[in-house]
Amino acid sequence: MKFQMRQLEAFRAVAESGSITKAAEALGVSQPAVSRLMSDFSKSVGFELFHRRRGVLEPTSDSRYLLAEVTRILDRLDHLDDLRRDIAERKTGHIRIACLPGFATSHLPGVLVDFLSDRPGVTVTLEPDRPERILEWIIGEQYDCGITDGFAGHPATEATDISIRSVLIMPEGHPLTVKQVITPSDIRDEKLIHSRRDSPFFRRVERAFADHGEQLKSWIEVRQFTAACTIVSQGHGVSIVSALDAEQYRNKGLTIRPFSPQIDHRLTILRPVTANASPLVFDFIKAFTDSLVPFMAAGPDAPG
Repeated sequence: MKFQMRQLEAFRAVAESGSITKAAEALGVSQPAVSRLMSDFSKSVGFELFHRRRGVLEPTSDSRYLLAEVTRILDRLDHLDDLRRDIAERKTGHIRIACLPGFATSHLPGVLVDFLSDRPGVTVTLEPDRPERILEWIIGEQYDCGITDGFAGHPATEATDISIRSVLIMPEGHPLTVKQVITPSDIRDEKLIHSRRDSPFFRRVERAFADHGEQLKSWIEVRQFTAACTIVSQGHGVSIVSALDAEQYRNKGLTIRPFSPQIDHRLTILRPVTANASPLVFDFIKAFTDSLVPFMAAGPDAPG
């Protein structure tokens, strides 16, 4: 036994209005069309659907039971259509994001709040960890995208590199705040807080000092730029960090100055190469990338 969707809609419309005429108006079809739908539906179910009482069509005792189920079916289909529309408009779904720990507590939360503000049906899983773990998750398709640095490439991933400019941070009131641009020679005698010695960024910093005939004075080695920002904001040492991380500490006890020569910090956005990412994931990646534009490095290697 097969029913047409239009038969179910006409049955509910007649039951709710008590009139073929009103049901036809509600459905935007002719009265004969509604009558035909009701006749065919009645034959399909094998019993009378309505009886007339005082000029009003009322459901029979049998069709009242049928009406309750038809109403549930049509309501669920209405919900399904709403869900389809939300998906098409990127307003529902779930995104799994892996990121560096510093991002989870600094820049990324604000980006997520803005991204979700007009997407009430979207949920997010945000998992911070070290770069090695993020790569494992993306290869295993456990996460939709990953935000990492120091990425050397992997055939199971699609990668987008973004160059972020670096800056020099120092405590408020430091004598070097009178300078508009800081060079390696300016901080030859300063206690330097820097990233891990095995990181590509540290090697760029070390090369910048060597090119200026200077040797950096290592004081504290940290894994995250946010740790360096915290220490400097408390009045200790200086550091060369990503402008993105430094911005989170503006007006919180440190002063920010451009550093010359320009040293780029390379961020990478990863996706599994074999996964069919939803348009929502690409929308988030674009929103995140757009949020980085004010901090991107200038020059031929900077993203356009």
